[in-house]
Order: sequence, then structure tokens, then C-alpha cells
Amino acid sequence: MKGKYFEEADVGEKHKSSGRTITESDIVLFAGLSGDYSPPHTDDEFCKTTPFKKKIAHGLLTTSISSGLFTRTGVFQGTGLAHMGTTIKYTAPVYIGDTLHIEFTVGEKEEMDAERGWLLINLETVNQDGKVVAKENMKMMIARKPTSS
Repeated sequence: MKGKYFEEADVGEKHKSSGRTITESDIVLFAGLSGDYSPPHTDDEFCKTTPFKKKIAHGLLTTSISSGLFTRTGVFQGTGLAHMGTTIKYTAPVYIGDTLHIEFTVGEKEEMDAERGWLLINLETVNQDGKVVAKENMKMMIARKPTSS
């Protein structure tokens, strides 16, 4: 299935992804990949002394999973050309066993040239209890509909 072209995306349209459960393996693998072995993510005993009381997922792991969930919606599959930047605010911890999904809205759009435009995607990552754990404003470059010759 081909994703939406720039012209087909409407400001205000909303989408929701399927869910994905965070595992301890996700945290361990992300620590290895990123080199971030800091205690809030890897040390059970240390975590007992924190306000969270148990291990939490890395913020950037949460963002990476949100990116994957965004892709899995297929809304811009094959038409998304580049991720141009993101601002992120983490609003709640993510724990092992949490199931996350994303909800996003097209917030703005602007033509760049005859072949592409950009969209501002307002994205929230939500856990199984309906609590927003992260808010992102993501600027995406999207292909414009090809003109027939």
C-alpha cells in the first residue's frame, strides 16, 4: 500500500498506531547499542532508591519505538522522504511491561518545491493506561504527487 502524498495530507487529520510492549530485552539491547548503561536503566538495586522504584526505559528508546510505530501506521509509507527534526518532551516514565501506542495529528504543512513538501506531525506516545509519556513535534519531508508527462 502506498502512503499519502503531501497533497493528500490534511492539517488536522488524526491517526493511531497499534501497540508494542516494552521488554527488558529492549532496554538491554538499547543500552548496548547506545552505550548508555546508566543505573536508572540497568541497575535494579539503584532503581529502588529512585522515585521510579524500578528500571525505566531510556527516553531515546521510547522515541525510537515511537518512530517505529509511526512507520508501522503506513500513512506515509513510500512517500516519507526524510525526518527533518524533532522536539521532544518526556512526560512520564516508561517501565518494562508498558504497552505503548502513538496518536498523531498533521499540524502544519508547507510546499518546498515541485517534488516535496514538509509536514509538522504532532505526536503523542501513550501507555496502556492512557497516560501520555512523550510529546513530539516532528518535521517530515513528504513526496508530492508525481505529475504525469
